Amino acid sequence: MRKLKQFIAGGDGETGESFLEDESRGLCSLSATQRMYAFGACLVAGFAFMFLSLIVFSKPIKYALLFTFGNVLAVGSTAFLIGPGQQLSMMFDSERVYATSTYIGCVVICLVCALWIHNKILTVIAIICEICAFIWYSLSYIPFGRQMVSNLMVRFCDTEI
Repeated sequence: MRKLKQFIAGGDGETGESFLEDESRGLCSLSATQRMYAFGACLVAGFAFMFLSLIVFSKPIKYALLFTFGNVLAVGSTAFLIGPGQQLSMMFDSERVYATSTYIGCVVICLVCALWIHNKILTVIAIICEICAFIWYSLSYIPFGRQMVSNLMVRFCDTEI
């Protein structure tokens, strides 16, 4: 594997650090390949939980638990790539702090409605809010993504977010 990296980097023995190896050496003992596998496994598991939640869609409490767990796994999977510290600093960056706070708040509200209140109507409302917050949070990583959606909402619904 090392010879392959040297060959791709230029073959003179000096390998540049990639985005997977720069800051996370002291934080994690996983190699770059292991972190890629962990990212993929965590992301696939998150999507699997979100897909499996559709099976129990008629039971909102079970749906909320599976969907929320899958959602958190999918979002947290990038911590294997960039490290948990870098991910937290990106999540609470000044341009997406409100989207992150709203998303985390909706996740907590959804879990509270499902686990402690046991109210199906409130759980469904919390699920809808969580999905919307997840979309808005995800759009914060796409350049001009939130602005584009806001412009579309103004154009189609004659309203602004």
